[in-house]
Amino acid sequence: MGKLYRAISADGSAFASVIDAKDIVSEIEKIHKTSAVVTAGLGRLSIGASLMGYMLKGKDDNITLRIDADGLTGQLIAVADSMGNVKSCVNNPVVEIPLNAQGKLDVGGAVGHNGTLSVVKDLGLKEPYVGVVPLVSGEIAEDIASYYATSEQIPTVCSLGVLVNPDLTVKSAGGFLVQLLPFADEKCIDIIEKNVTKIRPVSAMLSDGITPEEIANMLLDGLEPEPLDEANPVYKCDCSRERTERVLVSLGKNELLSIAGEEKDTSVYCHFCGKKYIFTPKEIKTLAGE
Repeated sequence: MGKLYRAISADGSAFASVIDAKDIVSEIEKIHKTSAVVTAGLGRLSIGASLMGYMLKGKDDNITLRIDADGLTGQLIAVADSMGNVKSCVNNPVVEIPLNAQGKLDVGGAVGHNGTLSVVKDLGLKEPYVGVVPLVSGEIAEDIASYYATSEQIPTVCSLGVLVNPDLTVKSAGGFLVQLLPFADEKCIDIIEKNVTKIRPVSAMLSDGITPEEIANMLLDGLEPEPLDEANPVYKCDCSRERTERVLVSLGKNELLSIAGEEKDTSVYCHFCGKKYIFTPKEIKTLAGE
């Protein structure tokens, strides 16, 4: 399972959330059989969703991050609950493109540079909150930081990273968010800027055995960081036969009767976990009210 840790400065003007998400991203690779660059891209989006989901207040709140861009991956989606548990999917799980100029996986090239990041928060209200921002780079961390600056006016530093082994397994994965509250002074801002400049890539630190607690303390060094809370998020799909039945019912009676008329079993696959639900023609007719 993952390890998510949050710390806050002594004066409450800044906090840092850090997650070790190797197990979560390993499950993504296992379920979706992603190529290396897609593991990195979908992994980053899922890590970001987990960090953002954990900041939600209500037990039943959830957040959805969706990227629609011009890259070969097609649409990417990650959904997280308020405990940081996350599920995700991608249109095209296998994309092979050259490494970028730095010799690293070209996530921006695979995801695309032209498109949008949509953030949907379901907080149990009549309508969900929806924020949509243009992609900055397609590298995802910058895009999440841009969302916070543009849609929520919260100064945010975001770093997300996934290291993939030659055999396509996940070597390390994780990320962090640092946010400033409105009353943060210039001294606090300067300290965090210096800390972020000095810090190594988050996936490299986690690979070397540095813990989320230690990374959080590095980010808030000089601000007397104090523990806030922690959690153990996992990759978690909440699909069920009952939910699948509701989706089928939403197709309408005529469509269901048409499907039943084919006189063969209907298979419905969950995009998030790959689980298959089979319905007989008789069961489809029952859902249609016949």
